[in-house]
Amino acid sequence: MDLHVDLKDRRDLAGQIYRGLRAQILDGRLRGGERVPPTRELARRLGVSRNTVSVAYEWLGAEGLLAGRSRAGSIVQEPPREHAPRGRASAGVKLRPRAIWSELPTPRPPEPPARHDFRVGIPDAALFPFETWRRLMARQLRASAMTAAYMDPSGQPELREAVARHIGVSRGVRADATDVLITHGAQQALDLIGRVLLEPGDCVAVEEPGYPPARLLFQSLGARVVPVPVDAEGLDVSALPDDARLVYVTPSHQFPLGIVMSPARRLALLDWARQRDAVVIEDDYDSEFRFGGRPLETLHGLDRSGRVLYVGSFSKVLLPGLRLGFLVAPPSLQRELRLAKQVADSHSQLPAQAVLARFIDTGLLARHLRKTRREYEHRHARLTEGLTRHFGSGLRLLPSVAGLHLCATFARGGARLEKALTGQARAAGVGVEALSPYFAGAPTRHGWVLGYGALTADGIDEGLRRLRASVAGAL
Repeated sequence: MDLHVDLKDRRDLAGQIYRGLRAQILDGRLRGGERVPPTRELARRLGVSRNTVSVAYEWLGAEGLLAGRSRAGSIVQEPPREHAPRGRASAGVKLRPRAIWSELPTPRPPEPPARHDFRVGIPDAALFPFETWRRLMARQLRASAMTAAYMDPSGQPELREAVARHIGVSRGVRADATDVLITHGAQQALDLIGRVLLEPGDCVAVEEPGYPPARLLFQSLGARVVPVPVDAEGLDVSALPDDARLVYVTPSHQFPLGIVMSPARRLALLDWARQRDAVVIEDDYDSEFRFGGRPLETLHGLDRSGRVLYVGSFSKVLLPGLRLGFLVAPPSLQRELRLAKQVADSHSQLPAQAVLARFIDTGLLARHLRKTRREYEHRHARLTEGLTRHFGSGLRLLPSVAGLHLCATFARGGARLEKALTGQARAAGVGVEALSPYFAGAPTRHGWVLGYGALTADGIDEGLRRLRASVAGAL
């Protein structure tokens, strides 16, 4: 028996032994009835611990490839005929997914964060109250607080009530606990809505430029997605396709441009939806961070016909990794959305739901928001001032009074310049996002989308200095 292990990779020594012996048994180099070395002997030969070899033998025994016999050691068993053949499974029949999945872009692994990271949508983890959250979570993980049963797919009643109160105070959304469904972030809320409302081929209108994950999700469900341009007042309602079944908008802080939808445009959209029996999804993803002016009433608050589904998330307020969001739905869809959630994953994580409910009810969320809002407002001002000072008229800042990012378009130059300057910035250790990828069709604007959640105020200043140096007067 010829077996080698890479002693440098000590995290997988048992796995190496298991895979090596398994391969020899399956290809016939070790035959049924043949005895393998005792664990102590093989461990000495390979230079590993006896426990490591024992683990590998146990895995082979569980698979039916080795059997222990009294006074005879471990004996190779004849592999069953249906056992996995040699080689990769991809050598067999080629399975065919639905055609839409070949049309969608292949996910790329995220790039490592740049030293000066202006990535969009990333809150500052240093501002998160880890100790408080850990203490609340510890209470929920006690045996007396846990349950072995599956729970209501809509979410824990305490959290649904807490969310209804929170959005009523912070966003003016009129809802009670029965209207709220807890989700794994905003993306799952959109998925549930699409499952419940869309038939293959239905038309969905989205903002252009807009939020790519929403666009791709609706496409994956078989919808015909139509981009609708955004102007200084928000989504151009006059450009909506007449057959749109669903309209997805971010009216409080348009993503990525940062524009606020005007009151007239909001009323026009609701009137358009009423006349065409369409549904509007209002994604209010970061309006807790508003730095000036009186917040406009939500589409949900203006809606009188039950056509607006209001989607929110705690990813920006707390941390994306918590995967907690919510959906406020009219009574006509609550049963179906609850059923869709149950079919998808039964319910969201229970301890995290309980902790968030407590976090809201005790005023800890309100305190956290006051603190983070002040900090992000300071960073927003530093980034705005810095972009103006370093780039002057070369960059045009789009007006924005909320959220965790700004959008700046180039005064001159198109896609080629945008790509070149974004690459030069990355090479200088500055991570900025190009505006073009947010367009579904041919981009009509070029520039950068710059987040300030992952950078301190001083980090913003240094990052902008390096960004200016990297573009070397090209703007």
